[in-house]
Amino acid sequence: MTAHQVSPRRTGVAVHYIGLTRRIVSAERTGAADTHLGLVLTFVAGATNAGGFLAVGQYTSHMSGIFSAMADHLALGAVGLVLVGLGALLAFIAGAACSAMLINWGRRSGHRSRYALPLLLEAALLLGFGLLGGLVRDGPGLALVGAPLLCFIMGLQNATVTKISGARIRTTHVTGMVTDLGIELGKLIYWNRDRSNSAAPVVMADRAKLGLLAGLLGSFFSGGVIGARIPLPGLRGLRSACRPSAAAGRPLSAPASGPNGRPVGSSSSFPARSSVMRWRLMSPASMPRA
Repeated sequence: MTAHQVSPRRTGVAVHYIGLTRRIVSAERTGAADTHLGLVLTFVAGATNAGGFLAVGQYTSHMSGIFSAMADHLALGAVGLVLVGLGALLAFIAGAACSAMLINWGRRSGHRSRYALPLLLEAALLLGFGLLGGLVRDGPGLALVGAPLLCFIMGLQNATVTKISGARIRTTHVTGMVTDLGIELGKLIYWNRDRSNSAAPVVMADRAKLGLLAGLLGSFFSGGVIGARIPLPGLRGLRSACRPSAAAGRPLSAPASGPNGRPVGSSSSFPARSSVMRWRLMSPASMPRA
């Protein structure tokens, strides 16, 4: 076989994956296509969420934590961080809106692979974030730009999968998955003692849904492990900063303790003032004090 010849086996594998890719982004939806796409994108969301945390100090795939952090920052008087959180929230909404616009444009234009447009945009933006991390490395600039960018990407992805699956599958957060898993497990272990009454409905678990939810959770977790372990540019120093300090015997980001054992600058209402500083835009010492 010459260097320019390709084995039939490799050609068959390439054709298989090209066909699979076309099926999972096609306008004609099937349960298998939705499952395949959901597993892949859940893995991507887990990797982006974990890797993004190491890069910008904040989980970006769900808005509950960011929304709560905005309230904490406002209560602490950190208005600048409230604005940063608001920017991340608006970026997530903008990503979801962008997905809806692209999908509806593809539908009205008659494109068969209408769902490929937001996914291609997501891939391009993830590549851009990787390049940004290589250029900026560390510091407030990466958090200021990277956090809203990751939130935009996650909003884009979550809206895309929601549109594709008819809100049956969500990929960027696990709260709904865990809730549905608990519901199905409750139905699975329910004992239908009296089946003589035909009017009473028989409680049955959806075993296919149980398998899907377990697969999505496993995919998100696996993606998080891979995303945290891949040596992306600029993350080595952040991993070192997250490890305990041998000299101080506590994490490098932990606040200094006062005579009473409480963190310096804390109050009775907020005993760990610096715990909300995950944006890494200011040091604990620069926080407003009560």
